Amino acid sequence: MRQPEVARLSLLVLALVVVAPVACAGRTALLAAAFLVEFLTQGRPAVLSALTDPPVRRPGALREAGADLYVHAGLDAGRPLVLAHGFARAGKDDPRVRDAAALLARAGFDVAVPTIPGLTRGRLGPEDVEPVVGALAARDGPTVLVAVSVGAGPALLAAADPRVRDRVSAVLSLGGYASALEVVRFWLTGSYAYEGIRGRVDHDPELVRTFLRANADRLDPASRGALDTAHREALDRLLAAPPPDLSRYLDALSPIRVAPSIGARLILVHGRADRAVPYTESLRLAAARPDRTTLVLVGLVEHVEGARGRGWSEARDLLALWRAMYALLGA
Repeated sequence: MRQPEVARLSLLVLALVVVAPVACAGRTALLAAAFLVEFLTQGRPAVLSALTDPPVRRPGALREAGADLYVHAGLDAGRPLVLAHGFARAGKDDPRVRDAAALLARAGFDVAVPTIPGLTRGRLGPEDVEPVVGALAARDGPTVLVAVSVGAGPALLAAADPRVRDRVSAVLSLGGYASALEVVRFWLTGSYAYEGIRGRVDHDPELVRTFLRANADRLDPASRGALDTAHREALDRLLAAPPPDLSRYLDALSPIRVAPSIGARLILVHGRADRAVPYTESLRLAAARPDRTTLVLVGLVEHVEGARGRGWSEARDLLALWRAMYALLGA
């Protein structure tokens, strides 16, 4: 990042802290701003890291959940948080997942990170809810749940699960989805739609082949044939009327099915130009559970990272993200 951009960013952060409502706790406001800066710039500058001590990582600390724990190193006790990762071949040991957990711990949380097996091999299943349920069950007191990308599926399903629903105080979904059918349609055809919003993105055909290889046993021969051709018309026909087994599988993975049963506050953050999961998925989820739901659509985020080359002139987006992070810290 060039020096003029750093200077502008510093001024924006300072402005956010200065204009925070009088009732705001100044330390929380500062932590929210520092977290946001480090997250959006991929650690350049590492503002939050400069202000806080590194957390203590305890591999396998939550044995019953198979989760690592990142313990907040500040004077105040960290608040319980569970992080549900997205596609990551190494699961909780993926460097990106470890960095995200450490940053959240620096912000004031004790972060539990389970591995979600299906998200290490590209074949998410209903059983992948269990690691998140286990991690929530192992935490003491009200717990914040942060879900990244497709990890929003297991996370939101867990937040509605009667076994742990009352333990969840807030859920933040970053680049998540509502309907498994619609997100698969997007991956395979590039098309997305919700209400009057329509769009299309050109995807690498290898996405179709990867999905087929990972999920071939879930598909009947006709479905595998449609996917193997990768013809958009054949894919559209398949997804317009999926076979019963495929329909049940996708429905079981769809948070929109259980959204009204989620008692926690929802914070849905999505980039308008997200090419991995369309922002219409967060619109869809917000409409299914509007009460106590905050929807933040911004241009400063691509999928689960800061947008490159956007600059820092979008003060409205920055303020919206800061408010979302402030709300999470105060949950």
